[in-house]
Amino acid sequence: RRFDHRPKPDPYCQALYPFCPTGSSDGSIPLMKEEDTIEVFRLQAPVWEFKYGDLLGHFKIMHDAVGFRSSLTHRNYTMEWYELFQLGNCTFPHLRPELETPFWCNQGAACFFEDIDDLHWKQNGSMIKVAEITGNVFNKMAKWVKEDNATGIYYETWTVEAAPSPNATVWFESYDCSRFVLRVYQKLAELGAAFNNKLQTNYTRIFLYSGEPTYLGNDTSIFGPRGNKTLASDIKAFYYPFRPHQSLKEFLISLLEIYDEVILKKTFYLYYNFGYWLLPMKSPYIKILYEEIPLPT
Repeated sequence: RRFDHRPKPDPYCQALYPFCPTGSSDGSIPLMKEEDTIEVFRLQAPVWEFKYGDLLGHFKIMHDAVGFRSSLTHRNYTMEWYELFQLGNCTFPHLRPELETPFWCNQGAACFFEDIDDLHWKQNGSMIKVAEITGNVFNKMAKWVKEDNATGIYYETWTVEAAPSPNATVWFESYDCSRFVLRVYQKLAELGAAFNNKLQTNYTRIFLYSGEPTYLGNDTSIFGPRGNKTLASDIKAFYYPFRPHQSLKEFLISLLEIYDEVILKKTFYLYYNFGYWLLPMKSPYIKILYEEIPLPT
């Protein structure tokens, strides 16, 4: 779903790590000279590589970005799209005792900054040239990125499908760093960029598998004064084991509760486009896949 503007985050939502600390967090990108030739790089590294090194890389849980290098100025730039308040806040809500409704700290945005951290991308990931574009194409892309960033504002972790098969029905699409990179590549192709299609490009996707979802309602219809108190209680109870800042004992108990709800009772409540959906879960329930998605032709 697209929106007409990006709302200001609620002060309650605080990031553990500041969003886009050295760059432009509103999607603004400096213009290049039209006659410039700019190299485009595919950047990929394990999620949280700065903290855990290659740990998540062993499970192919990767973060994606795009790099640019100007032939006129020899300056490098990085562009990526990620969560303002870390992944957990975008995936599960806070259950605040003073509020009737689950409270979401969920926004994702584009970050553009000068420099490419070669060590970060190359040491445990990859930095591969995928195309060359003109400064004119870059400037058109920059205009599109600002518009995309202002209207596509919420992060979505899950891709929900009917089955783990090539032609399965997709109930819900994810909206994350890799989806942004794919949109950028597609836009560059539309603007005339020619990609090196000999390269194999894979992306991390987290899948949930369910039967046909049932729409349950929104915050007002479920949690409001005339809402469904039983359903409201069930949704809050479902999200409670996913709460942050748990002790080890609480975490282990929560894992058992999640297993009981999702695997044994086959229930998952998904919040998508300001509405709650009931997913009737089915085997294999959840998978993390490192899927090949070709570069645009």
